[in-house]
Amino acid sequence: MQKWFFKVLVCSVNVFILAYILPGISIVDFFTAILVAIVLSLLDAIVKPLLILLTLPATILTLGLFLFVINACIILLDDYFIHGFKVDSFWHALLLSALLSFFNSLVHKRAFPEDKNSKQAQ
Repeated sequence: MQKWFFKVLVCSVNVFILAYILPGISIVDFFTAILVAIVLSLLDAIVKPLLILLTLPATILTLGLFLFVINACIILLDDYFIHGFKVDSFWHALLLSALLSFFNSLVHKRAFPEDKNSKQAQ
């Protein structure tokens, strides 16, 4: 549970920063960024596996590149649910999802370097 809170906090900081850097993405305040991160984690846990299962042939055909489209759709769903978070187009959502995934994984690898060693030991 503590790791989930850390991931939500990191994601909210990254969303807040990327919203001010990227054109076409706007956010009202940091509390909205926290809500975006919470809803994004819920959508990733519930909706994303269903979308991956439904689009499995397209994902296999594109060698996994269709997962970027699924991530952008999840960002657009987040935009629909959270007032104060605005994504102008699909392409902005695609760019945000790619950069958000990159920065979240970068921070997660720095914060939890022991996860890699513990997986190898099992």
